[in-house]
Amino acid sequence: MKTIHIVIIILVVVVVGVVISTISDSSTYVNFTQASEQPNKEFHVIGTLSPDKELIYDAENNPNEFIFYMMDQEGAERQVIYHNAKPQDFERSEQVVIIGSMKNDSVFEARSLLLKCPSKYNDEDQPEKFGEKQFGAF
Repeated sequence: MKTIHIVIIILVVVVVGVVISTISDSSTYVNFTQASEQPNKEFHVIGTLSPDKELIYDAENNPNEFIFYMMDQEGAERQVIYHNAKPQDFERSEQVVIIGSMKNDSVFEARSLLLKCPSKYNDEDQPEKFGEKQFGAF
């Protein structure tokens, strides 16, 4: 067998391994009801913080446990346990994406959080469109 054949075989094995690991690591976006149907499988859930529920974080006693309640896009509310520190400005986030799995019908255990924070710009603070007030009409 020629050296080039061995290199091609090794390259094919590496590519197949990367594809398989990528497919197995990917998770899908679901709501809490769908995530409850397959406990311990990893999912992404998009939602908003429940405004009437408290955020539970005690940095002195357990800095790696943050508990909050979230409503998914269908309106279902669940408790979320995040085993890490509470993110800064968490309360101001418009949307939250949690990545993790359901542990039972009412608790989602998140291994990662993604936050969508509100824009610091409002429409009235934006400069006028080109050709209008900002540079004068042409």
